[in-house]
Amino acid sequence: MGQPGIAPFGTTADGRQVQKITLQDGGLCVSVLTWGAVLQSVRLDGVAHGLTLGSPRLSDYEGDMRHHGSLIGPVANRISGARALIGGKEHVFDANQEGQITLHSGAAGTHLKIWRLAELSETSATLTLELPDGEGGFPGHRRLAARFTVLPPGILRLEVTASTDALTLMNIANHSYWNLDGSAEWSGHRLTVLADHYLPTTPHFTPTGQIAPVTQGGMDFRKAREIIAGRDLFDTNFCLAFARRPLTDALHLVGRSGVSMTMATTEPGIQIYDGRNARRPGRGPHEGLAIEAQFWPDAPNNPGFPDILLQPEDQWRQITEWRFSRA
Repeated sequence: MGQPGIAPFGTTADGRQVQKITLQDGGLCVSVLTWGAVLQSVRLDGVAHGLTLGSPRLSDYEGDMRHHGSLIGPVANRISGARALIGGKEHVFDANQEGQITLHSGAAGTHLKIWRLAELSETSATLTLELPDGEGGFPGHRRLAARFTVLPPGILRLEVTASTDALTLMNIANHSYWNLDGSAEWSGHRLTVLADHYLPTTPHFTPTGQIAPVTQGGMDFRKAREIIAGRDLFDTNFCLAFARRPLTDALHLVGRSGVSMTMATTEPGIQIYDGRNARRPGRGPHEGLAIEAQFWPDAPNNPGFPDILLQPEDQWRQITEWRFSRA
């Protein structure tokens, strides 16, 4: 299971040191990296395999696994046209998808940075990060904090806060990939998503602007359904609500092994991605499901979506909990 505390995790390609922080309580042991605030490992007592897809090598996270377990901001998901109006002024961002879309904030993403360990106990760690005004086209000097806490019985809680000194965009998401069976792919898991609507997408995986009932397009998971890789295709935002709300159960995932995960969040959306192109070194596609609590994608360019503007006088606060158990 590992021991609570801090250990070296390696050195980045440009020579910076990264630490691994291990927390433990209530039968749950998790490890978090200062690189990208990555949730690197989740282990549950009595289960021989890990529950999230990680790597023991920092170089993997600097490369193809740059999204695995990362805390992605300042704006997770996609911004169509790689531009948006903020306070009536157009801002242009890094067009890192197909030369026309901003994905996960481009080169300015928080998943590509080393966070500072600000507080640590056996059961909780707080990481902080400052983002300079104008980086990647995003305005405002922004301060972020991510607090990871393990609680009995088998609960992981993530609280993210942010502030800014200028009007800006903010939409942060943990981008962990989950496989509760430790298997080569996630086929055979049973999925429940407590959402009545979802966002259809264009061929570029940006929202069309339509808010569709889940009864269309085969996206009704309000009752548990077995999912099969290749048959069930996900790069999809499920619309949980039209605004941030109190912490509410939103998703259940159960593996064939009997290990289950319940996800609760304050956020109005959950993006699920099937991992078709997200391979760990030496592994195949569909190994894990990315499940990302967040606001809806491309909100600045869709006036009917919950907005992701953060005012200087406001404190941004997101809470997500994962509760794990085994049969």
